[in-house]
Amino acid sequence: MTDPSDDIILKACGITKVYPGTLALNRVDFNVYRGKVNVLVGENGAGKSTLTKILAGVEVPTRGHLELEGKQVRIESFHDATRHGIGMIHQELNLFGNMNVAENIFIARELTKGRVHIDHRTQTAKAQELLDRLEAEIDAREQVADLRIGQQQMVEIAKALALNTRILIMDEPTSALSAAEVDVLFRVIQDLKRQGVTIIYISHRLEELIQIGDHITVLRDGNLMQEAPMIEIDVSWIISQMVGTDKNREMTHTTSATCEEILRVKNLSLARTGGGYTLDQLNFCLCKGEILGIYGLMGAGRSELFECLMGLETEIEGKVFLDGKEVTRGRVDDHIREGLSLIPEDRQREGLVQVLDVSDNMTLSSLWKFIKWIHIKSTPLKQAVDQMVRNLSIKVPSPRVIISSLSGGNQQKVVIGKALLTEPKVLLMDEPTRGIDVGAKGDVFGIMNDLAAKGLGIIFVTSELKEIMMVSDRIMVMSNGKITGEFTKETATEEGIVAASAVGHNHTHASA
Repeated sequence: MTDPSDDIILKACGITKVYPGTLALNRVDFNVYRGKVNVLVGENGAGKSTLTKILAGVEVPTRGHLELEGKQVRIESFHDATRHGIGMIHQELNLFGNMNVAENIFIARELTKGRVHIDHRTQTAKAQELLDRLEAEIDAREQVADLRIGQQQMVEIAKALALNTRILIMDEPTSALSAAEVDVLFRVIQDLKRQGVTIIYISHRLEELIQIGDHITVLRDGNLMQEAPMIEIDVSWIISQMVGTDKNREMTHTTSATCEEILRVKNLSLARTGGGYTLDQLNFCLCKGEILGIYGLMGAGRSELFECLMGLETEIEGKVFLDGKEVTRGRVDDHIREGLSLIPEDRQREGLVQVLDVSDNMTLSSLWKFIKWIHIKSTPLKQAVDQMVRNLSIKVPSPRVIISSLSGGNQQKVVIGKALLTEPKVLLMDEPTRGIDVGAKGDVFGIMNDLAAKGLGIIFVTSELKEIMMVSDRIMVMSNGKITGEFTKETATEEGIVAASAVGHNHTHASA
């Protein structure tokens, strides 16, 4: 469908990227057309960010090569990419809050006087020019920590423009921007195109892609699916290419849900620093034995919802009821004792202590159950750990081995065991299968099914469509802090879920 006469400035040829247990990219070819907005789309985990990180020198491909202006090049670092005129605005903000805006824009390439002293006056003036070009209404002398998240995103964009890049990669650049800021960004992109700058653009906002893109490339499960001029396609084409019609993706979970309510959330809101809401008037319930899947994109508010339920966020409005009892307020340990338990998204930093062994990690949240006076009852503790190791089929020679010696899948099972030892009524699972192999994923889903069959209520967040379709009794979709869609097991479709996740703030919804 593409016009071969179009000028390709950058080409990824047969790019393969293998991580332990994961094939992130599989022989992907990607054409980047000169002076155009080259849109790259796919589900979460399709390989988009991995591919762009390879183009920007953040990652190195396992196999394959890159061609720039028809010549093969080696881009193995940020500095290599900069030398070739390639810049990237990352999905995760990469700014120093304790420095001002100008210092952030020129970090690691400061303007100097006599190669000794930093020329702060010139840096500030040049940074202000870039910010004014972006109509950002930001003072270059302001501390980054004092800016709201959308303004910080504009600083990231200014930082990339300061590199005088000829190929600019934008990974979810509008995820934290208001509608007015998005309009400004689109004007900047058109201005850059007129100056001959080539854009590689990633976004989950599909209508946005139709508006801004010239060419589109679709990835699915690390494979190249299709490439086309944007003028020839529409949103339904994008969705069908992203999710496909794979019959293996149909749900196999058998429900254990009852009609007995275990958790109710009423009008839950969390204000965002600088204005607006991270969570905006959430209403939903959970029944015993039910698995409620939550799907959403970056910035949807899924992890923040879990933090509010666990007492990690204190400045909240609304009410939370567990088994009919209000549990809105209180510390984290209060929530654990009431029957809420969280399996965090980042098991390495938030779920485990790397210098401790399996047993110590598993009992961190439930140690109070094994203490009498000032002594730990070692025999009951050991029996509980051994039983959990058996129940979860954790492959470990002894519970006394250090946690870091286990595979990712077995580490995740230890985190699940730690949560289960608190004897929760509701289990919150944030991306429970991230970074683990296919076999371990199957084990985790089996554990979830077994727990639901015993009456536990489970809410789990995932970025994987096939996972949420397979395991959930009910699916709740979030976007920009609101519930934008709700599906039963029978009514859920991948197309419907993707469409709901791209809905903006003005969407109305019925409460659960």
